[in-house]
Amino acid sequence: MQSALFHPTMISDPNNPADSTITVLGIPYDLNSSFLRGSALAPERIRQGLFSESANMWTENGIDLGSVSEWKIVNDLDLSQSATAFEDIELAVGELLAKASRVISLGGDHSVTYPVLRAYAEKYSELSILQLDAHPDLYDQLDGNRYSHACPFARIMEEDLAIRLVQVGIRTMTGHQRQQAQRFGVEVIEMGDLNKVDSLAFSGPVYLSLDMDCLDPAFAPGVSHYEPGGLSAREVLTIIQGLKGELVGADIVEYNPERDPQGITSMVAAKLLKEILGRMLAQNPSNN
Repeated sequence: MQSALFHPTMISDPNNPADSTITVLGIPYDLNSSFLRGSALAPERIRQGLFSESANMWTENGIDLGSVSEWKIVNDLDLSQSATAFEDIELAVGELLAKASRVISLGGDHSVTYPVLRAYAEKYSELSILQLDAHPDLYDQLDGNRYSHACPFARIMEEDLAIRLVQVGIRTMTGHQRQQAQRFGVEVIEMGDLNKVDSLAFSGPVYLSLDMDCLDPAFAPGVSHYEPGGLSAREVLTIIQGLKGELVGADIVEYNPERDPQGITSMVAAKLLKEILGRMLAQNPSNN
């Protein structure tokens, strides 16, 4: 259902996003969460934060999101048929990409990144992924579930959906996941080596997958898995704003409103969305 807090000029027909270059799509799905449910509620809450009267629509790079037409929000996907959820996500994102729109997805648990990247791989054969996360999400399976939110990047790399995966902010890596990272050639920048981010650069198209628990819980308490010692909000913004490469898509996942009674994390997620939009719009000649 469309929120009353949507800005009226930002709503677009999901079947006709041709007037925009970036589409923000809600993916309210959390059935692959291993610990707590609740992230399916996130898309609505992130949009509320984005349009909150406590803030404004200007990005730090000087773009007024309220006055440019190169981006649109479409209604959340209807994933009530859970048996076909991944197929529905892949199809919806693929249709948007076919209409020359780049996509920013609002999850949902991190499992949704897998079907999103299946769609992206159809359009971008030389795709790199930058994953900001406390966890590598490289388990072969977790509790018997190969599609758990702890497994998406194992599936993505098995299927060669990306030529490069760089993980930043990792601080809870098991022995099995270290083996998986070595198996798939994943470049892991753990929190203790964060200075290596400064020299990080990509050639070709880049997809950003941003798990909200990449942030220290002090900055984003509304997540299911608390992992202290993480990134600050400013460090995440610096990574987004300084990303060396062409950003063609992104997702923001694992925000759990059930753990965010004061709405702190919704505002952080909205800020990150705003700056991702600003970063992607700055690539458009009309906004340079």
